[in-house]
Amino acid sequence: MDMRSIFRHIIKVFCGILLVAGCAKISSPSGGPKDVDPPVVIKSVPENGTKNFKGKRIVISFNEYIVLDKINEKFMVSPPLGRRPQITIKGKNIIIQYTEELRDSTTYTFYFQDAVRDLNEGNAISNYQFVFSTGPVIDSLSVTGNVYKASDLNPPEATLISLYIEKEDSAFMKNLPSYISISDKNGYFRIDNVSAREYRIYALKDVDNSKNFNLADEEIAFLDSMVVVTPEKNWLPLPVDTLRPKLKNPKAADTIVLQGDYKLYLFQHQKKLHYLTSSSRGMAYRLNYTLSLPPDTSGFGFSIPGADSGSYYMEMNKTGDSIQVWLTDSSLYSRQIINSVINYPFTDSSGITALKEDTIMMRFMTPRATRGKTKPAPFRFTSNISSGTLKPGRHIILNSQTPFREPDTSKIRLLQAEGTNMIRLPFNLKKDSTNSCRLTLTAKLAMNKNYIFIADSASLGNIYGEQSDSTATRFTVKSEESYGKLVLNVMNYEGNRIIQLLTEAEKMLSEVFMEKDGKIEFPLLERGAYRVRVIYDLNNDGKWTTGDFYTKRQPEPVSYLPVDVDIKENWVREYDWDISEKNSKKLKIKPTQSRGRM
Repeated sequence: MDMRSIFRHIIKVFCGILLVAGCAKISSPSGGPKDVDPPVVIKSVPENGTKNFKGKRIVISFNEYIVLDKINEKFMVSPPLGRRPQITIKGKNIIIQYTEELRDSTTYTFYFQDAVRDLNEGNAISNYQFVFSTGPVIDSLSVTGNVYKASDLNPPEATLISLYIEKEDSAFMKNLPSYISISDKNGYFRIDNVSAREYRIYALKDVDNSKNFNLADEEIAFLDSMVVVTPEKNWLPLPVDTLRPKLKNPKAADTIVLQGDYKLYLFQHQKKLHYLTSSSRGMAYRLNYTLSLPPDTSGFGFSIPGADSGSYYMEMNKTGDSIQVWLTDSSLYSRQIINSVINYPFTDSSGITALKEDTIMMRFMTPRATRGKTKPAPFRFTSNISSGTLKPGRHIILNSQTPFREPDTSKIRLLQAEGTNMIRLPFNLKKDSTNSCRLTLTAKLAMNKNYIFIADSASLGNIYGEQSDSTATRFTVKSEESYGKLVLNVMNYEGNRIIQLLTEAEKMLSEVFMEKDGKIEFPLLERGAYRVRVIYDLNNDGKWTTGDFYTKRQPEPVSYLPVDVDIKENWVREYDWDISEKNSKKLKIKPTQSRGRM
């Protein structure tokens, strides 16, 4: 190879290296620890904690670029301003501007909660506050507490807590608070930089963001006594360990909830205004009307102009605030539009309740039929034996979406299986007197026996001509040994109380009314976890009663059995339950007895 060829080869290699280098992607080195540190304030104008500040602009500088997460939800000023300050980001700075004149000799706290985060990883500054005073002193006292839902003692998130210098309760409805804060996800709240004096304290689910109680359906809480803030009572609470004794979910995290000095119980006023909530026509032959309150003695009237009263009938739910009208005349329910006339209680703007008459147009568009001949859909129903079991002492219940016609009992059989033999049993099948979409079958059924419920084709149907297909359901009546039992020895309270058995998700299953201490039983319980609640029935009306801000009535207190009850088959759980402490929801006691045979 001559020198010229060698030189050309070197040039090609060099150009190739340049080409590869030019196409290479420039990037930062990979690896290294992930940034987990929140932004750090390096300076502010004025300084945090400044006294005698009269300015209208605040600049807070950080050591890195930042973002504001849900700033409109999380940011607030205490004492509150009439107009919300303007908050902007410029580089690594937060700029706060306002035009409102501030109060003299007042400490202002700008709460950011966890809204300030770094740009890259979203690391938040926890509970960031900027404080200054328009006078020569920074108020440094605090008010702490916890807010709970009165009915179940669960903590409501993001509840506004307000302190008022004014002692009149009307201030809660008209004036801006003297100080505010927001409860955390566990219901704990802390109002900082408060001056020493007496206050009224309130909690509010601020639906309209007015910081006032001015909507009838807003949830509120109030304290019967004044809050007295003194330097001697200013304290930092210690975390109280509220670890549950045994968590069903091993991934569930233990919870440590701060306990403050004051307890507030959030409630919603009982509805007092009568009005029509909704009207609908989900089926051609069913009209639905919902009222804000049961009509009581004034009743509910319904008619269709030009239609005979025998061409429809009405049914109410148990509480009386929901009315269903079933149309039985095909010339009526075949109409796309029905003008219904209803009479119902209505409360006007002056607070007077009287019967009101309305004409409401009820529309239903029949779905477009598919091409070709289609077989009519059979009449469908459900039952409480579809799972294959029935509790001892229970009746067989059949439910449907439309009213049952009279059943043809000659085509229905109830058989008891005895080996290879089938014994036909007598039964009684009748409509529910208050619900035309339900049938109840009663018969003498023995425990530990196998049965078959057979309904031949067209034995059941609805009033609109739909007929059932033939069906056969096998089921067993279990023995008492297949279930568990809960026994409670309720003690240390004088007065009426309601003991409620709840699911683990706190849905009520059954309840027992008690006038005095003693034992009660909840038998025939399926395997699983349960909770128990007591309602202190102070007004003896047999139900939980909410509070009333205007009459200064607190909601009726409740408490929970301080354990999750674990029920097993053929086991009895027995507890001694001291209910002397009201509004208690702790988990601490062990069963008095836990035996394997009932």
